[in-house]
Amino acid sequence: MQIGKDLAELTAGIDALYRSTPRSDGFLDKEGLIPVAMAEVAPRPLRDYGHAREELSALAARLPTQSESALRADYVGEMIDSLLALLDTFEERPISFADRVRRQIRVPQQMVPDAELETYRGIIRQKLDELGYGGGSLGEDFARWEAQARIPASSVLDVLRDLIAEGRDRVSASMYPFAHEWMEPEGVTQVPFSAYCDYPTRKVLLNLDFPYTRFSLKHLATHEVFPGHLVHMNIRERAVAEGRMPLDGAQVVTSSASSALFEGIADNGLFFLDWVHGPEDELGVALQRLRSAMRCNAAWMMHEQGMSLDEIVPVVAEKALQDPVTARSRLAFLGHNLRAPFVYAYYGGDMAVHEIWKTVQPEQRRDFWAYLYDNMHTPSTLRRHWQGR
Repeated sequence: MQIGKDLAELTAGIDALYRSTPRSDGFLDKEGLIPVAMAEVAPRPLRDYGHAREELSALAARLPTQSESALRADYVGEMIDSLLALLDTFEERPISFADRVRRQIRVPQQMVPDAELETYRGIIRQKLDELGYGGGSLGEDFARWEAQARIPASSVLDVLRDLIAEGRDRVSASMYPFAHEWMEPEGVTQVPFSAYCDYPTRKVLLNLDFPYTRFSLKHLATHEVFPGHLVHMNIRERAVAEGRMPLDGAQVVTSSASSALFEGIADNGLFFLDWVHGPEDELGVALQRLRSAMRCNAAWMMHEQGMSLDEIVPVVAEKALQDPVTARSRLAFLGHNLRAPFVYAYYGGDMAVHEIWKTVQPEQRRDFWAYLYDNMHTPSTLRRHWQGR
């Protein structure tokens, strides 16, 4: 518990340093390093990033300790290394984008291979045929399906509200009693996200500038609310308050070793609830993963290969079955220094969690969810310590 308290105070101190540097008043800069804190944490007083580096190194030297489990020792060690990589970025020390992805997000640091992308495109082709949308190219048939599947802008908040309610019922029936919680959809515009879980206000902010199908709203309902971010943060908040989880569990830390599991849990929500039904949902899962993978590739092309956004957008639009305007808007945050590697947390986290989920037998699900939600994880600690049970 003491190491968790020290880690939380140091992370809050680094967040305070980061916020003290003048930046824009844009949404992402206002979030800082810790966008959500579910408990009060006194920031450790730090003179500068060099002082922060010394304190993190001293904390790492205390691992492992007899009071820390192997899982906790591994997790804290990876979290410290991710914060040290962040300090390299903040201090403008030389660090490659590949090393930032490897050390901060802890997932494979490369472009998603074409063979993997083609697997998703093949599933989309198959499901379009099953739905009666054949006869043209993949792009043409997909565009015809998407046009009829699109929810009218005037209805998206109502549809999302109904899906959140169903998600809550499914969570309460099979996972955790959550009938007491709710998150109200609210429309916003001109923001750098499609949806955002505003945990303190219990609102899910939906970007009305983007088009949505029923599946995409279903994915957002499970990702942002039930059983994704709302459930995950609420469980962590209560566990910290009750002394069952160390204090660092109350912090959501951007572009850190915790990020991939934070997003991966949310992206697997549909599977946790057995809520992938029929060819439209199966198409939607493949499309979600294709576009998530292509956002990783866009980040790699920009930061590792030096390509411009103008060069990247046509590639992403063609491979991810998006119009160029929408593709560009979904990539706007890639130039943000803190957020640049974070895009890998979605695809990498989805794959890390799903790899283990596929091995979990129905009678193991409750044990797996307790292991997943009640502990802080990285992709490697999730795999190593679940398989070693």
